[in-house]
Amino acid sequence: MNTPLGRLVIYTKKIDAMTNFYCKHFGFKELRNEGDRIIELQPQGTGISLLLHPASKRQKEGQPLVKLVFDVQDVSAFCKIAEAKGLVFGKVYQADGYAFANAKDPSSNSIQVSSRAFSR
Repeated sequence: MNTPLGRLVIYTKKIDAMTNFYCKHFGFKELRNEGDRIIELQPQGTGISLLLHPASKRQKEGQPLVKLVFDVQDVSAFCKIAEAKGLVFGKVYQADGYAFANAKDPSSNSIQVSSRAFSR
């Protein structure tokens, strides 16, 4: 059975900062339903939606067990555009035929831009 991944839940204590971050830097569209504490961020094109869920007092943000990877054809160009908008990525690394760079979102979750999807 093929069951595609449809959404990813991110627990955060910074709902508004996270919403602004993903909409501004990665082009997501914010969907808020009245009375719902979860904010859905939908991609403008293909990809999965991010669900921002309020973290409880005991939940620790930014656990390094998950990394969000965004597919971009030109990592260096994307990083320059992102920096002009206030998002600074680390060094651009070259791997086996693709490039990638890392950063953190407002809740300290690891994010990456990578051209790996375009190298096959």
